[in-house]
Amino acid sequence: MLVSAVMHYVEPSREVLAETLLAAGPDAPTLCNGWQTRQLAAHLYLREHKISSAVGLFVKPLAGRADRALEEVAQKASTTESYARLVRQFRSGPPLLSPMKIKSVDNSANLSEYFVHTEDIRRAGTDRWAPRALDNDYSDALWAELIKRAAILYRGVDLGIVLVRPDGPRHVAKRAPVSVAIVGEPGELLMHAHGRTRHALVMFEGQPDAVALLESAEIGI
Repeated sequence: MLVSAVMHYVEPSREVLAETLLAAGPDAPTLCNGWQTRQLAAHLYLREHKISSAVGLFVKPLAGRADRALEEVAQKASTTESYARLVRQFRSGPPLLSPMKIKSVDNSANLSEYFVHTEDIRRAGTDRWAPRALDNDYSDALWAELIKRAAILYRGVDLGIVLVRPDGPRHVAKRAPVSVAIVGEPGELLMHAHGRTRHALVMFEGQPDAVALLESAEIGI
């Protein structure tokens, strides 16, 4: 997957996510544990505008500060007008001094992020959703991002993991004496790898006890 192809989908993905947030309103459920859409919008805004909030996702000593900042921004976005303003700020992109203003960082950090969070809204609170029809190039871009991170995302699984696309490509994410193959379209595999296991349209191939172990494992970051 060429970098230019990945770049082509980052900004459109931001637009789709912003539109999905606006359509849902500030108090809609999401697949992010404990978050409504205004918390998700606050997260998306802060990770580009406040470096400490982004770092707090991975550095425990800063997690409390990041959580407080998120709740403060989310509380201010509790009305339709203030929520729409927050989404517009996210939609306008990172500020000049943000690391995500650098295109390579933006591409690496946001292609998967925007897809997963769009689906976090679309698939929450209802069984009446259907997978989006994605361009082949977009699916390839998501696949390329997934295989870069698959070993980290499945690090907590005590099994070998093989990711398989229905059109043939496969990737060994983790090696072990006993393995499970996870079969699905790139977007669905991405959702599973990010811990949205009950909302990902995938199939498993492997021994029943191995599949059961995978279904009970902690997956994602």
